[in-house]
Amino acid sequence: MNPKEITLPLVEIFQTVEGEGGKAGFPTTFIRLYNCNLRCTWCDTPYSYAPHPPEKMLTVGEILEQVKRWGNRHICLTGGEPLLYRDKALALLQELAPLPFLEDIHIETNGAIDLLPFHRWRESSPHGWKIRFIMDFKLRSSGERDKMILSNFLHLTDRDEIKFVISDRAEFDEALSVVESAVRRGQILFSPEWNSLPPDRLVSWLLQQPRRDIRLNLQTHKYIWDPDRRGV
Repeated sequence: MNPKEITLPLVEIFQTVEGEGGKAGFPTTFIRLYNCNLRCTWCDTPYSYAPHPPEKMLTVGEILEQVKRWGNRHICLTGGEPLLYRDKALALLQELAPLPFLEDIHIETNGAIDLLPFHRWRESSPHGWKIRFIMDFKLRSSGERDKMILSNFLHLTDRDEIKFVISDRAEFDEALSVVESAVRRGQILFSPEWNSLPPDRLVSWLLQQPRRDIRLNLQTHKYIWDPDRRGV
């Protein structure tokens, strides 16, 4: 089958500026695939998974055409959980990565999908240097802590990011424990849970602990637009 004829369910595809992480502020094409294997208590995109239906079905070729029309150098592949589709998601990445104007394809993944097949491909592909994982490691308040695949840390490189969404002091300490025991490579991001932790409190905790390689991560799109607004 021609990879460009593979069909994927989408929630939305749009362009905006990246709101968080190492590429925050850059014009970015967002490709939000449908559905998720987790149900985090604080999820801010509940419209992206069942029982809500996908909003459109697009072929890989149709997605490529939209990406080319906007011409942004950065892509965020997100969800839901975009790697849920495994071979189909990999086919999409294999078609996107060779586009000459693209510099960065970052994949927002939830820590409960095995990254090894995707890591193996990016390590063997001449365009694999464009692919980055942003792994959102779930802590206690998410309700999904037991679904995390610890071996995923072995497949991260210095260009990847590990995000911890933190709701209280106990989770801050929990995140530090995971960092100490499991993180070997990748930029560490501590993000305050939007509804429960003021950012200044998280900053004070960061400054009180000895590590200086942890970056505060804010969802700047929620400051620019209404936090519930879609497509931004």
